Amino acid sequence: MIHVLLALAGLALATPAAERPRTTSPKPAPVAAARDGTAILPSAEALRVADWVAASGDNRALPYAIVDKKNAALFLFDAKAKPIAVVPVLIGVAVGDDASPGIGSKKLAEIGPAEKTTPAGRFLAKFGLAFGKERILWVDYATSVALHPIPPDSKKKDRRRERMLSPTPDDNRITFGCINVPKVFYGTKLRPLFQRRGGYVYVLPDTKPLEAVFPRLRVAALVNGDAAPE
Repeated sequence: MIHVLLALAGLALATPAAERPRTTSPKPAPVAAARDGTAILPSAEALRVADWVAASGDNRALPYAIVDKKNAALFLFDAKAKPIAVVPVLIGVAVGDDASPGIGSKKLAEIGPAEKTTPAGRFLAKFGLAFGKERILWVDYATSVALHPIPPDSKKKDRRRERMLSPTPDDNRITFGCINVPKVFYGTKLRPLFQRRGGYVYVLPDTKPLEAVFPRLRVAALVNGDAAPE
């Protein structure tokens, strides 16, 4: 599905500067360059997952998003695998791909630093109620992982907006595990796509092999005669 991969690359350049992820490079770009529209191309892992979903129809005719944790970026697609937008994200403080057992029943104050992970996997995300009767997009309700804008009551010392707009993804780990996205993107692009029937969220791993998180990706490679990368 070369057209999907090329569209992804072009989408990064077409996204508004204020919501555009940064280019990852050995030497961090200046902050001004990030605000001025420094773009990021999809990682090799994001390209593989995008190619696989589009070719196999794994999204089951629903919109979907690919969250690249290593690059702190989200790629949004409609139900027909058309790229819609790419934005920076904030994710869990801790590096890891599994949610701690029972974390969904804990209060925020009871969650330790090592437990603040954004779990990797394929999730059927749907809107539902949270505390205070606010409707949010639950990625994994059982582990209390949701996708939503930066909370208005987030601590100033966390500097979430500044982290989201910084030139590298190095400081984008700040949440308890939820995925924070720009408010405008959430309201104008993601919510309209997901609010009726939900959609899939593919969260790429930090440390696990891609095929361990998405077994169907390995099956697809075998069917197509492609060897999975080492």
